[in-house]
Amino acid sequence: MSDTATATPQVRGRRKVRLGTVIADKMDKTVIVQVGSSKAHRLYRKTVRQRTRFKVHDEKNECGVGDLVRIAETRPLSKEKRWRVLEIVEKAK
Repeated sequence: MSDTATATPQVRGRRKVRLGTVIADKMDKTVIVQVGSSKAHRLYRKTVRQRTRFKVHDEKNECGVGDLVRIAETRPLSKEKRWRVLEIVEKAK
């Protein structure tokens, strides 16, 4: 029996998933999503808010400014795009 017949298919690592707010939608099939988190300062133990902006692929141009979206990591789609929209959790009012 050969090794290829008994080998299990290779399992991909888990992709990162984040929840963030759309802050810009002026590009075609791309939105900018801001993801916020809170961390305790190492020395002073004060809670410090941190925010990161991601360029995210939006295939159907469905997202608008203020929408709450779930994004997932993906292969590089362009120079700066490495995330895609999984779902729109809540539309902006």
